[in-house]
Amino acid sequence: LMSRNSELRQLRRRWFHRFISDQEPVQTVGFKAMKHGPEHKGTYVGCFSDESRERTLKGAVFYDLRKMTVAHCQEACAERAYTYAGLAYGAECYCGNKLPATASKPEECNSECKGEKGSVCGGMNRLSVYRVEELRPGARRRRNVIYRGCFRAPENLTDTFPASLIQPNLTVEMCSEFCSKKEFPLAVIRGRECYCGYPTGRFSLHDGADGLELLKSHNANNEISSVLADTRCTDRKFLTTKSKVFVALSSFPGAGNTWARHLIEHATGYYTGSYYFDGALYNKGFKGEKDHWRSRRTICVKTHESGKTEIEMFDSAILLIRNPYKSLVAEFNRKYAGHLGYATDRTWKSKEWPDFVTSYASWWASHVLDWLKYGKRLLVVHYEDLKQSLIPKLREMVEFLNVTVTEDRLLCVENNRDGNFKRSGAKQKDFEPFTQEMKDLINRYILTVDEALRGRNFSGLPREYVPR
Repeated sequence: LMSRNSELRQLRRRWFHRFISDQEPVQTVGFKAMKHGPEHKGTYVGCFSDESRERTLKGAVFYDLRKMTVAHCQEACAERAYTYAGLAYGAECYCGNKLPATASKPEECNSECKGEKGSVCGGMNRLSVYRVEELRPGARRRRNVIYRGCFRAPENLTDTFPASLIQPNLTVEMCSEFCSKKEFPLAVIRGRECYCGYPTGRFSLHDGADGLELLKSHNANNEISSVLADTRCTDRKFLTTKSKVFVALSSFPGAGNTWARHLIEHATGYYTGSYYFDGALYNKGFKGEKDHWRSRRTICVKTHESGKTEIEMFDSAILLIRNPYKSLVAEFNRKYAGHLGYATDRTWKSKEWPDFVTSYASWWASHVLDWLKYGKRLLVVHYEDLKQSLIPKLREMVEFLNVTVTEDRLLCVENNRDGNFKRSGAKQKDFEPFTQEMKDLINRYILTVDEALRGRNFSGLPREYVPR
């Protein structure tokens, strides 16, 4: 229903991989060969190995394939109040408060920064590390803490939380600063006591205390308030051995595929792949975007394809389905305003929108019908169920992928559930985008898909799919 030129797509992939491989490493002898400039205000510490399993410089991680510079990484880490900034592979920036354990030879940091010719941004499994200074005097540092509410204290605080501090006139800022320096994501306060650790079965952040009376007395002996910025599940990698089962993460565009990939990657610790290449997603940390989709180094592969040939090459698939009304709106926004933007009212009222609905609504239906017909082994997941019951549904998806996940990692995912591609709020339009004719068309497709799902012994579509 939406044709794509396979030859052009393959040419684009080949060009991208050739572009990456043709980037010759900068020949340097340590830091002296690096380009110096007024923007490099941090103190260079040295070249370090990034192969250790210890969680160092992982307080924050981001990627920029085209524009990464030393200053860009330093400033990002400084604004987040981290002590060290490390760069690797010419395009990756890591922040943290502890130096990596193993130093490397200076010449092993030899990758040129993608956004700054002549400057070095680490190397393969090597970090160029800087001690961060406040790059802009007076700049506001963002600690990224999230208040999670009032909780009953566990029976043994010292067993539950590895680090603690007793301070008269203790403030949230003091406690979060103390825990951040020790690289713990969870800071809890009880009176003048500060404790640091991770959400665990003993303290899961699920059992918040209810009632105004309790909230008013949150410094009492049996209650604590908490702030959280959990980073335990940010570490991801490619599969160490090629997967024997080729799994698709299939959905209609706008059905939450990127969000599902975020959840899967952070729950399993492995990258997801993609049938396409999206530079915006790669720069946001989805490193599987530039890996060939048939490499089998990723835990599953994103696809919107629905042809017989494209479906049958996968051994199994997670089929993600979302309310077509919501999917159409999300994909129209993405098509005209990117992953995080909104199409203008003028675009909604143009002829683009009815043409879009006419072609894409039928694609929404045929996508599900084709996967039900040709898919070899399917797990059907409704976007709405995933939103409503995140951990049970995510656990079901991970089991389908044949990966064992710890409860701690699932807790971390729950505390980082949105990822980087959540549109800020729901922009309310002052008009109804769907005409009655559009609704009649979409509702017929909904009934057809519902009947097909039940015919394959899957649960039918949620009732909310049909507007009342």
